[in-house]
Amino acid sequence: MKRRDFLRSTVIAVAGTSLPLTSMTWIDPREAFAANPDLRWIFLVDTHKCVGCGFCVKACKYENDIPQETNATRTWVERYVITRDGEVHADSPRGAHEGFTQRAIDRGTVGPLEIADEDIVQAFFVPKLCNQCDHPSCVQVCPVGATYKAPDGVVLVDRSWCIGCGYCVMGCPYGVRFFHPVHHVAEKCNFCYHRIHKGESTACAVACPFGARKIGNMKDPDDPVTKTVMSQRVGVLKDGFGTDPQVYYIGLNMEVR
Repeated sequence: MKRRDFLRSTVIAVAGTSLPLTSMTWIDPREAFAANPDLRWIFLVDTHKCVGCGFCVKACKYENDIPQETNATRTWVERYVITRDGEVHADSPRGAHEGFTQRAIDRGTVGPLEIADEDIVQAFFVPKLCNQCDHPSCVQVCPVGATYKAPDGVVLVDRSWCIGCGYCVMGCPYGVRFFHPVHHVAEKCNFCYHRIHKGESTACAVACPFGARKIGNMKDPDDPVTKTVMSQRVGVLKDGFGTDPQVYYIGLNMEVR
């Protein structure tokens, strides 16, 4: 018996259900798509180009069946404002679904914070999404193998296997995990896996009017994204966690959380 079958049968036994193992279909990407040793998906975000319009957030929800009216989202944009006193103010109202239409910083229940122009040292936007880590903590903590890493590096979630335990939500240091408001299973960005394997770009990259988001193949030296990552100064989020994130940023400020 394979490890995945063993774990699944164990969980079903504990849950006390008689649901047969063959009643749910799981598609292994290694079978659906031939494993290509020359393919490793990576993502590039240019913070200099992001204007916080929120088009990427809307497009992602439309593409991946996330209701627009919910706060749940696979990708979002954060606004950072650094003031003269050294304070870092950040907000992301509804994930920036409607963009940043107000100048005041949203502080939730505390209320908006008005910052005078002369007090601002720096202001910028940072799009965030799943980092498709080389050493994903979410894969390590999933007890049933519903979260797994595909041969091309993308971390995927099998909805038919997820039991909703929430370990992956707690285990992700980037806060990209959430529970799908419709399917009620763990959810996250998967680089629009259904699109990229058809030669298409991600929905968020297509929707961005300024080219702030791009996907590429790290193993292709001629890929424009790879060339940028290898030749320019780029950064990653929370590299101290040892997950080896594969979303690279141009212009990433050290103050970003």
